[in-house]
Amino acid sequence: MTTPYFDAIQLIERLHRYFLDVVKVELDRKGIQDINNVQSMILYNIGHDEMTVGELTLRGYYLGSNVSYNVKKMAENGYIEQERSVHDKRSIRVKLSDKGKDLYKMLSDMFTRHEASIQGTELTDERITECIKTMNMFERFWSSQSQFTGLASIEDDSGSNL
Repeated sequence: MTTPYFDAIQLIERLHRYFLDVVKVELDRKGIQDINNVQSMILYNIGHDEMTVGELTLRGYYLGSNVSYNVKKMAENGYIEQERSVHDKRSIRVKLSDKGKDLYKMLSDMFTRHEASIQGTELTDERITECIKTMNMFERFWSSQSQFTGLASIEDDSGSNL
């Protein structure tokens, strides 16, 4: 038996995978073979900024991927430039190369095309905004559940939470 809650969980995962498929089709259509869809979204989240790999990890959600590995591959293929921090040699800052900026522009153009395509459909700005509000509520709920679970397991001998 399914519930609306469980159906929503499955739909969120499925939508994410469909979106990654859309990105892959766009890469294939442009003949781009040296970067994958997940790496492309990591690149897009770097955008015009310069950030550490840790900051990048917090900024986006990359299912089943190792951000450090993907950053390494993108650097090898010329999409990003890496630089070790002068203050902390463990920290690596990344930014887009010219090749990365070209891919960023291609993805940005794709998003603009998609937005134009949905104009006049049932996917109105109001419906999308309501959907975003709902997803934000899920995010807050799941975040509170993961924090609560971690805190609930830390109890003192009397059984009360610390």
